[in-house]
Order: sequence, then structure tokens, then C-alpha cells
Amino acid sequence: MAGDPDIKTSRDVLLRLEDKGADIIELGIPYSDPLADGPVIQAAAARSLSSGTTPSSVLEMLSGLKGQLSVPVILFTYANPLINKGMENFCFQAAEAGAAGLVVPDLPLEEAELLSPIATDHGLDLVLLVAPTTPKERMRRIAESSKGFVYLVSVTGVTGERTHLEDRVETLVRQLKDISSVPVAVGFGISGPDQIRQVKSWGADGAIVGSALVKKIANSMNANQVDEAGIFCKELLEATLN
Repeated sequence: MAGDPDIKTSRDVLLRLEDKGADIIELGIPYSDPLADGPVIQAAAARSLSSGTTPSSVLEMLSGLKGQLSVPVILFTYANPLINKGMENFCFQAAEAGAAGLVVPDLPLEEAELLSPIATDHGLDLVLLVAPTTPKERMRRIAESSKGFVYLVSVTGVTGERTHLEDRVETLVRQLKDISSVPVAVGFGISGPDQIRQVKSWGADGAIVGSALVKKIANSMNANQVDEAGIFCKELLEATLN
């Protein structure tokens, strides 16, 4: 979450995550009503907003990392801030700042199909989400419209750590792999190395760890937040190599 606890720490965390092997970094833009997020990221967004973080300050921070940060950064935002700024304007500014893509969890497929070509024109991949409850035909449309990768939500609910993943996620991974050549990454509920190894064995191309990382940063003493993020990232990377 950008701006949690402050923009400077977020900047340092981004650089440390790249140094410790992150393939892609999802950077949250704080929003007052993060309906797809559980309590950990909700609290992080509230702290970030309290510290004065805005979409513009997030993009300014990201832009300042040009030449230092080479790992792709995917901006996680909600529809209201995006629409408020204007889809065209937001995509232009995000691309200018160095973002590689967007995730907008509350944007319906029909609206996403309007945003996707705008994002593409600015060199951004619009990553779409598939939920366990998504009908097969709609899953196909989402997979066909998603760029970069498909974000497979492992649970029916909000983001947050879970102790185990449901077996049906394996079936969903295989269905998506059958209908699309776009890579599949599993998120919502992945909290550690064991679950990463599990989704890898199911054929997923990636694992997305959000709440667990945000929690590590939040629970660390200020001087250790960047170090804790790096140590955790290294643990996750090692799970992909086993």
C-alpha cells in the first residue's frame, strides 16, 4: 500500500522488493472505500490517507524511481478515483510515471472492455479478475480481455490471509489455462511459502501476496520495515524455486 506508513518508506520498500527477487509489484493507491479488501489492507489504506497520500503523490513517487526500479509495477486502484480523474487522463499519468499495468477490482467487465484499449494505447496492461463464482462463459470473456495475466481470486470474499486454499482453485487454474494463453496468477488468501508451492503444483504461473506483506510492514518497528519486507519477499521467492 503506497503511503503506508509514508511515501518515503514505500519508495524504499519497492527498491528492496526488486532487490530480493520480486517479479512484479502490485502497488495500492489508497482509497476511502476499498470494498475488495479485508481488514489488513483497509487499515493500511486508512493510515496512508491519514498521512496525506493522494493518487498524484503515489505517481510522483513512482516517477521518481525511473532509472532505479526496473521490475514492472501494477497499480491497484478502484473505479471511483480512476473515473474521477478520467480514464484517458489516468492512464496517461500512470504510464508517464512508469507503471506497467492496472488492476481495478470493482470495475465490471463491460466497463473494463472500454478501459482496456485506452490502457493499451498508453502501454499499460489491464489485468482482470476471475472469481470462484464466475460463470464459465464470462470467465472466457475475462480471460480474452485481460492483458499481462489473469488475476484468479482464490476465495469468495475480500483480501486477507487464509490458513489453506480450497481445492477448487486447482480446477479454476486448469480451466483458465485451457481457455487462454495468458498467464494465470492466484491471489486473495496466499500468505506464505506453503501456499505458493501449492498453487505452483496446480499449474499457476504466479502467486500474489498482498495482506501478508502489508501486515509484515505494519507490525515492524519503523527502522525494520524495509528489511522485513525484503526478508519476506526472499522467503516467498525461495518457495517458487523448490
